[in-house]
Amino acid sequence: MDLPREGGLLTDNLPHPFHRTGRIGSWADWPAVAAVRRFGRSPAINAMRRNLRKAQPAIDLMLAPYRWFGARLGEAMPKGLYARALIIIIAPIVILQSVVAFVFMERHWQTVTRRLSAATVRDIAAIVDLIDTYPQDPTYQQIIRIAQDRLGLIISVVPGEPLPPAAPKPFFSLLDSALSSEISTQIAKPFWIDTLGKSNLVEVRIQLGDKVLRVLARRSQTYASNSEIFIFWMVGTSLVLLVIAIAFLRNQIRPIQQLADASESFGKGREIPDFKPRGAREVRRAGASFIEMRDRIQRQIEQRTAMLAGVSHDLRTVLTRFRLQLALLRENDDVCAMRKDVDDMQRMLEGYLAFARGDTGGPTVPTNMSVLVDEVAEEANRVGHDVISTFVGDPIVSIRPGDFKRALGNLVMNACRHGEHVAIRAAHDDGWLVVNVEDDGPGIPESELETVFRPFYRRDEARTLDDSGTGLGLPIARDIARAHGGDVTLAPAPVRGLIATIRIPA
Repeated sequence: MDLPREGGLLTDNLPHPFHRTGRIGSWADWPAVAAVRRFGRSPAINAMRRNLRKAQPAIDLMLAPYRWFGARLGEAMPKGLYARALIIIIAPIVILQSVVAFVFMERHWQTVTRRLSAATVRDIAAIVDLIDTYPQDPTYQQIIRIAQDRLGLIISVVPGEPLPPAAPKPFFSLLDSALSSEISTQIAKPFWIDTLGKSNLVEVRIQLGDKVLRVLARRSQTYASNSEIFIFWMVGTSLVLLVIAIAFLRNQIRPIQQLADASESFGKGREIPDFKPRGAREVRRAGASFIEMRDRIQRQIEQRTAMLAGVSHDLRTVLTRFRLQLALLRENDDVCAMRKDVDDMQRMLEGYLAFARGDTGGPTVPTNMSVLVDEVAEEANRVGHDVISTFVGDPIVSIRPGDFKRALGNLVMNACRHGEHVAIRAAHDDGWLVVNVEDDGPGIPESELETVFRPFYRRDEARTLDDSGTGLGLPIARDIARAHGGDVTLAPAPVRGLIATIRIPA
């Protein structure tokens, strides 16, 4: 991919990002390309490009964790439309609710906590003032009673006791910082507080000369806890949003699932009589378009079937006349040769019509595959071939029995023509019907494993020929399998020969 010529400068020989990385391009090349297009070539631009390319490994190394995280996140995300739509609706609202609740509610509770702490510290400051004003009472019984009855504080005065050593300051404790700030401002004396205990009490110790005032206050007096409220708020709103989203999304996703099921059933040749467009306007348009497409395809199939029936009738009439005329002639070598030619024409005609008919073999019906596989093997054995068959799993599968038997018969006869021993191994498991036809013949080169499926393709060993000699055996088998929603593939056998595999959903 060459760059255009602009401004009289030849830029065709400039290394393009696509040439270097094989994808959108190296980030180091784009600035240089843009600079050359705008300013032309210069030593400064070339130096810039070299420097950017030298820095690219370091940038890639820095971005590696983000790319790894993005890849893991993509793998962990749900793949269904229903789950993705739920995430698209719920996740932004929950995140917004979380941010709003945290910012505004947390600020509110911080303000309330500071005010409660300030009120408690004012009560403690009043008690300190009483103790300093009336030191003649060594037991301070009246002050203790007033603090307990009027202020809701449990206090005691301990003479000759030092303050405990300072503990590490908690990182996330709003109460600790609020109390410490208020005590330093209102009391201005040495203190020690304990706000991390598991009890519902907060302890404050204040040094009053040769004695220590110990105060126990209820945690609710100093701190407004918002953890439970925040959790209840988030869980409650998330549940409400989830219930509403599920109720509405289920009705929106169900028509899409029905459309997908109808398309899949139609692709497998199954009847879908009860499908009607439902849901949102866009989904209804898609459903209506699908119905129009289905009807148009069915009309074309019916027209082709009618045309083929007419052609078949007319050609068979002509061949019948040939046979009658040959039967009236005297028997000789020329008449025998002509009769053989008419028989070959009859077989070719049947093969062409079968290939052109494609998937018009009727609706799918539950079929016992074990019996069908045994029938194909027995028919091959009756004409002198050595064919064995096995079946594993549930034998009942919804198929077009006539078409599927023809496809399997084509593969078996193709294998019998080139191998002495043929094995049919069928299994129905995990929603798939898999039938392997293995022979011990010369096989096919890997380069031609797909080519042999082309209609009328002939190799030197003619592995693609069916009984009629038209070269349509494998193409007919593949068309039938694909009409069932599956496929036919070929692979070399482990030792010698070829394995033909029919795999269809069941």
